[in-house]
Amino acid sequence: MFQGFMVNAWIGASIVAVVAGLVGFFVVLRGSAFVAHAIPNGAFAGAAGAALVGINTIIGLGIFAVLGALGIGWVSRRGRHDVATALVLVFMLGLGALFLSMTVEYAPEIYSLLFGEVLGISSTELTPTIALAVVSVLVIALLYRPLMLSSVLSDVAEARGISAVRVELCFLLMVALTTTMTVPVVGTLLIFSLMIGPPAAARSFTNRPLGALMLSVAFALVSVWAAIAISYKTNYPIGFFVGTISAAQYVLGRVWAAARQRRRPTLGRAPAAAAAS
Repeated sequence: MFQGFMVNAWIGASIVAVVAGLVGFFVVLRGSAFVAHAIPNGAFAGAAGAALVGINTIIGLGIFAVLGALGIGWVSRRGRHDVATALVLVFMLGLGALFLSMTVEYAPEIYSLLFGEVLGISSTELTPTIALAVVSVLVIALLYRPLMLSSVLSDVAEARGISAVRVELCFLLMVALTTTMTVPVVGTLLIFSLMIGPPAAARSFTNRPLGALMLSVAFALVSVWAAIAISYKTNYPIGFFVGTISAAQYVLGRVWAAARQRRRPTLGRAPAAAAAS
């Protein structure tokens, strides 16, 4: 399990989980789950276009991820955010269908972007993945305070001179950067699971921002580690286990939050009863 090609799988998946946990925290905090779904799936069209013209599919993926983020940011300024996201996604998927219909052969590398190739990561692919991961973490650290304030207290952020439009655009570009880095490793479907399940579960366990952020990363790591180990033993798809474990984490988080909520009235009545007696 820890020999040969599996070493690259563990390293690559761990890097992806860390970035997905960090970015996913803000995705959940801002209620932008649809964006986290739209940008990776829309960027798939870029990979199809790159295969059509004969260039590296990662280049097309990155270009369409950025264009999709900019398109969502621009259209949402003139209409509802969810509608703008849907329109950009539909347009990009339409382009993807067109590009695929014009290819002579179906390129396996295009479809691998849907489900990823965690067990097929080569040493040469780790270097750009690590480089993009470092850039992503630096961007998150740089935007942490304005992004947090804009997500939680938008009116206060505006009063302090933090432009909501600029923060939203930076957030969308951050999701696009994450997409470019993670989709070739885990695919569009798995990255969506990692950016939603673990962060949502983390927010159920704690309301402290830094605590939830670190817990989101921990849950994402547990998801991919457990999925790789179980998939290796059972030969079932990694995506199934990542999605199932992420959903189970969220369910546990909601159960924990509900139990904690039920204990609060009881704990609050005890001091009052003692004071009355």
